[in-house]
Amino acid sequence: MNPENNQPSPAINTDYLNQIAPKPPKKTLIPKSKPVLVGIIGVVFLILITVTGLLFGMAGGNVSDTERLAARLQATQSIVDSAKPNIKDTQLRELNSALDTYLTNTNRDLTPILAKHNIKVNSLSKSALKAESNANVLATLEEARLNAIYDRIYASEMAHQLDDTLVLMLKIEKSTSDSSMRTVLKTAIQSFQTTQKQFADFNTSD
Repeated sequence: MNPENNQPSPAINTDYLNQIAPKPPKKTLIPKSKPVLVGIIGVVFLILITVTGLLFGMAGGNVSDTERLAARLQATQSIVDSAKPNIKDTQLRELNSALDTYLTNTNRDLTPILAKHNIKVNSLSKSALKAESNANVLATLEEARLNAIYDRIYASEMAHQLDDTLVLMLKIEKSTSDSSMRTVLKTAIQSFQTTQKQFADFNTSD
């Protein structure tokens, strides 16, 4: 018998085996599939947009129709005032003067009624003023003045402004339970409807 066969086998170094053994792939939270990754990014993006929209909606969505009307009337009055030195046509100047009177009377009559609804016309919310901003109209009119077509553009813009105002007035007049507000709005609607039609029918003579 060969004595060498009785020698114990050398101990196997397990550390060495662990070093040379293939390492299992590391787990990762990022998927390797590109379509899946793009999908996840898209979902996250949509969530961010939705949350942002909700936040802005909550910030600016508390404007009542009555406060919007107060802001709309102020914005319209500002447009009318800015037009006075720029209107050339006599008929359009008279029409603008009549509208000025209607706006003054409506604002005067609505102010104490709106105050009962906690709406102060001299301190309207930023959301209401922003929603009813007349900046774009004024910019359009200034461009028209520079191009010597002010009267025609003013009549068109004011017809549109009054049409939108009438829609808002009619909505409030039908939904309000305040009889005094309903009375004021009925009078204003009649005056504004006539004036709106006159602006819409206006034609300047070139």
